[in-house]
Amino acid sequence: MEIEQLTSIEDMNQFVRQSGKHLLFKHSTTCPISANAHKEFQTFVEETSTSAAIVLVIEDKPVSNQIAEDLGIKHESPQIFLLEDGKVRWNTSHWKITKDSLKEAISE
Repeated sequence: MEIEQLTSIEDMNQFVRQSGKHLLFKHSTTCPISANAHKEFQTFVEETSTSAAIVLVIEDKPVSNQIAEDLGIKHESPQIFLLEDGKVRWNTSHWKITKDSLKEAISE
């Protein structure tokens, strides 16, 4: 499944409100920790066909800030959210973003 890049607040709102489980990843293109997390995220999505989206925190800062505000979770980067029916079911950041942690979160 393709990872959707969210570049507007409207895109983000539509993605968050989708029914079912999906992943939202906040990625810093200048951070080595984020680069590692991005690889783990991409591999997981490719192997499982999980619905997923990415926000580039530097390039699309207003969208990134709106996520923190709307979801009520302090911004970190990299950061990932498991959303289900418009609500955050799980989130983590930095080195905790691994293929295994994503698999565990999705299966709960």
